[in-house]
Amino acid sequence: MTRGPAVYAAVVNDDAPRSGSPVTDWSTDFDHTTEGWAAAAPAIWDELRVTCPVAHSERFGGTWLPTRHADVAAIAHDTEHYTSNSVIVADFRPDVPAPMGFAPPITSDPPFHEFARRLLLPAFSPKAIAVLEKPAREFCGQLIDELLATGPVVDAATGYAQHIPVRVIAHLLGVPAEDGDRFRTFIHRIVERPGQAGPVAEEDLLTTYLFRVVEEHRQSPRDDLVSYLIGLEVDGHPLSDEHVIGTIALLLIAGIDTTWSAIGASLWHLARHPEDRARLVADPEVMTFAVEEFLRFYAPVTMARIVAEDTEIGDCPVAAGDWVLLPFPAANRDPAAFEEAGRFIVDRQRNRHAAFGLGIHRCLGSNLARLELRIALEEWLKRVPDFELSDPDGVRWSTGQVRGPRTLPVRVLGREARDVTREG
Repeated sequence: MTRGPAVYAAVVNDDAPRSGSPVTDWSTDFDHTTEGWAAAAPAIWDELRVTCPVAHSERFGGTWLPTRHADVAAIAHDTEHYTSNSVIVADFRPDVPAPMGFAPPITSDPPFHEFARRLLLPAFSPKAIAVLEKPAREFCGQLIDELLATGPVVDAATGYAQHIPVRVIAHLLGVPAEDGDRFRTFIHRIVERPGQAGPVAEEDLLTTYLFRVVEEHRQSPRDDLVSYLIGLEVDGHPLSDEHVIGTIALLLIAGIDTTWSAIGASLWHLARHPEDRARLVADPEVMTFAVEEFLRFYAPVTMARIVAEDTEIGDCPVAAGDWVLLPFPAANRDPAAFEEAGRFIVDRQRNRHAAFGLGIHRCLGSNLARLELRIALEEWLKRVPDFELSDPDGVRWSTGQVRGPRTLPVRVLGREARDVTREG
């Protein structure tokens, strides 16, 4: 079994600003991997949408940033001028041939994309995901028990939000829950600080970890998603090792950080808005609408494309080989697409948001993400109906293409929260 091809090839552009160096102007020199971007991204999007709706930076070998919903949607639907061969902007370009890419189907182009996506649809159907509700509620209850035992001031990100999708995805894939710390390391290295981690030992690589997981499942098949992928056949032939490993990598990276960021951002909002918190506690049926509004207003994911053929974004010419970021969170706050776009409305009725992307790559795990977010909030509010930020300045937002609080210190208000009996 091979470990798969190298993922990236170098881009030579020694004159460009390096990622992580100070930003001089968000419209001409933005860097989404900096702490300044992480802390103020919504304000940056809103300003750019008015002053420079298609920003550009020489960083990462040349990157464009459209902030209008119409432009983001047009690019997401355009598979002729843009390739999905890599969806994470870095100082390197992918060295994995199209149309499969490194992590199918998200890095796949048509027509291979449709084939790769269709293979996964049964595993993420509403019926398949519904069976995860009970273990997910149990995970949340256990986490809250452990967290409340530590005292009235807790970190709702590191102690709660960041563990939920880790445990759910580990359960889904059939890997040990204690591998969660390794997942977080992979995510930080690949998503938050792409290409900036320095040399990594082979035994610490994601591909090395996944190679071992697949080998273990070959030796001992079980009822989980890894064994399902290994057992798939197309025209009498099993999926290639690269396809299996790439898809598992996608599920780990895309299925964990995105969801814990949405959960964390939602809790951050509720800690700051007691009126919304009280509404959800008093009228739990509003949660259906609230989940969609949390997803719209705090959409965590910005994807990327590579320009395949010279084209234009608005009136801006873009060249083949350039990166294009697709900030779905910015699109979700565009007043041209949403009424009162800059206001969180807990029971918003019309809400065709782009939190799960647009076009052929719309997230196939949306059923799972919605389930995890809803259950995480329901269980938290059941046990912790009243809470606030204990240190607003202590909240730290993640850098890179997935935005959510990495630290979220909150104070649980009222001793009664500790004494609520958890339902099974």
